Amino acid sequence: MNTFSKLAGALVLLAAPALAQTAPAPPLTASALAVGSTAPAFKGQDAAGHPVELRQLLKKGPVVLYFYRGQWCPYCNKELSQLQDSLQVLTAKGAQVVVVTPEIPANITQTVAKTKASFPIVHDRDLTIMKAYKTAFVVDEATAKKYLTYGIDLKQANGLDQNVLPVPATYVIGRDGKIRFAYFDADYRHRASVRQVAQAL
Repeated sequence: MNTFSKLAGALVLLAAPALAQTAPAPPLTASALAVGSTAPAFKGQDAAGHPVELRQLLKKGPVVLYFYRGQWCPYCNKELSQLQDSLQVLTAKGAQVVVVTPEIPANITQTVAKTKASFPIVHDRDLTIMKAYKTAFVVDEATAKKYLTYGIDLKQANGLDQNVLPVPATYVIGRDGKIRFAYFDADYRHRASVRQVAQAL
């Protein structure tokens, strides 16, 4: 092998890691986590800046984890309002409620005003929690444009450079860190009832 061939081979080997690093990330797709599986750990802050960490919460009792789309979604507002109205049903069983959303803090403030929510709502700024729980998905261009005609700019609402939303899933996580109950429906009009969640506790 001549010197040129050796040099060319070395350059290919050096370039390979760089090519791997620049490969596009796989598209976001949502799928339910299985009952009995270990719930992914997460940390965040609620709208008031208080830390919210699953590991710490589970020391006190089971956790009910909700995902919602945004203050612009009437189905989300209805669900969170009903949750607030029936919150004592869950807390009486020792449960702690945590809600996760991609929307920016200013919009979370609007959600709280609309729903009177007293439970922690976490802004999932980098979609870390949504990705871990596989609720995040990229909204197709046609749907995103349709939302724009209603005055809903998903990128602006979430402070992101892509149109991402969560499936509005609900999980009950036992103190052992295992998922006891999962409600996952891609149709955003369908939500878990407080009664279903209470029965899972």
